[in-house]
Amino acid sequence: MSESKLLRGTFILTLGTYISRILGMIYIFPFTYLVGETGIALYQYGYGQYTIFLAISTAGLPMAVSKFVSKYNSLGDYHTGRRMLKSGLFVMTITGFLSFLLLYSLAPVLAPIQLGGDKSVYTADDVVSVIRMVSFALLIVPIMSMMRGFFQGHQSMGPTALSQVIEQIARVIFLLSSAYIVIELLDGGIKTAIGYATFAAFIGAIGGLGVMIWYWLKRKPYLDDLLATSKPQTEISTKQIYKELISYSAPFVFVGLAIPLYSLIDQYTFNRALNSIGEEEIQNLFGIVTGLVPKLVMIPVSIATAFSLTLVPTITKSFTDGDFSLLRKQIDKTFQICVLLVLPAVVGMAVLSYPMYNSFFGLNEAGGNVLRWYAPVAILFSFFSITAAILQGINKQKFAVVSLAIGLIVKLICNIPFLIWFGEIGSVLATALGYTVSIAYNFWMISRHAQYSFSFFVRRSLLMGIFAFVMAIGIVLIEWLLSFGLSVDESRGQSTVVLLIGVVVGAVIYLFLAYRSRLLEILLGSKFAFRKTSKKAVD
Repeated sequence: MSESKLLRGTFILTLGTYISRILGMIYIFPFTYLVGETGIALYQYGYGQYTIFLAISTAGLPMAVSKFVSKYNSLGDYHTGRRMLKSGLFVMTITGFLSFLLLYSLAPVLAPIQLGGDKSVYTADDVVSVIRMVSFALLIVPIMSMMRGFFQGHQSMGPTALSQVIEQIARVIFLLSSAYIVIELLDGGIKTAIGYATFAAFIGAIGGLGVMIWYWLKRKPYLDDLLATSKPQTEISTKQIYKELISYSAPFVFVGLAIPLYSLIDQYTFNRALNSIGEEEIQNLFGIVTGLVPKLVMIPVSIATAFSLTLVPTITKSFTDGDFSLLRKQIDKTFQICVLLVLPAVVGMAVLSYPMYNSFFGLNEAGGNVLRWYAPVAILFSFFSITAAILQGINKQKFAVVSLAIGLIVKLICNIPFLIWFGEIGSVLATALGYTVSIAYNFWMISRHAQYSFSFFVRRSLLMGIFAFVMAIGIVLIEWLLSFGLSVDESRGQSTVVLLIGVVVGAVIYLFLAYRSRLLEILLGSKFAFRKTSKKAVD
């Protein structure tokens, strides 16, 4: 395959992935309007366990299958890839059914643990119902993921991209329409609406699988032609096939599980800890901390990591070629782009936390406070993803797994004490501490195995920090001036006006400083150049 076609395929897959992610984030705003923060808590009780199975199916499996098929296709052996698909579909059907059966059966055990006491507005039966509704999606997702990986192994990214988008569109449409019909038209209860909302995962999976089946029928004559020209099948047993697949998928699975596993710790400790200190609004706070605020925080994370991770393939090539000088420059640029994009978003979210939360989810002082504390965690999410990807790029993926395990242990140890000492903010602090430890370990391993020094990156980050600080001052001043005529505590409309003006002012200040200093030109290319005749760039 030509390089231009490969790049086109990568772009299509990346575009599909991020369209899917954006759809998966923005639905929460109208959904919260329909069911409220308490309804979001019930939704999270049901959806939390499913995300673990989902991450395993969608993060590790397609990548492993793609790598396996691509390897044997490059050898001219199309039989082995087809054999793996045939066997894999059967195995995924069985494992999908067993996963469904396991989650469905364990629902009565998991539900009371999550509720953590008798102060909940929901019963264990309510939580059992939503867990069981979402578990049906596990019948479909593994099969769909296997087919996605097979097409990716043939360097065909369009099927996966379209499948991801259709899956998310179908899920969101069913989720929002069913919630609206139940609540607004049928005068049904929140619990019924949440049940249908979690079942939307199954509807989305059917849509995604339908796309893959359509592509299979369309491409089968071409794939059969390849099979007819195949070299003799490689001597490899079924056991060896799955051993190879697991070796490919394990690092991707563990890294992809980071956020779901952190969230899972909250699900089984949050309510119990706050119950012990007599907190009354536990369901609302749980919905805010685990469901609503993370959706806002992940927006800049997704954008920044999309830009930064495009450099990782070049990092892999430099490492393979032994060009460590170029490798260090590429790592530097990756880190700097992350800070350039995420830092201003983090600072802006923290300063504008109250009008931002009020605008998207309704007036709630606790929500604004949680967002203010949670916003800085965005940069930790970004750096964990990027450093883990770099470690995989330099063939040190085992250290990414070790760092995740260390961070999760820190989160597990600290979560309950922090929740007792600091209330709902304790969960955020424990998450931040866990990610900080993981990132520090990743930095150490990158420094050790890529001979990378952080001194230049630290200096450049300090410069961007100064820009962000000036931006924050500008936003605070504009908020103060607007407070004479507008109040973020009185209406969502006034909060939205303050938010929009604050975002524009902050963006203008930060981009102006980054542009005039030639930082944008250095990191993002000559199209952002300030002056061609400038004597020198920023240090």
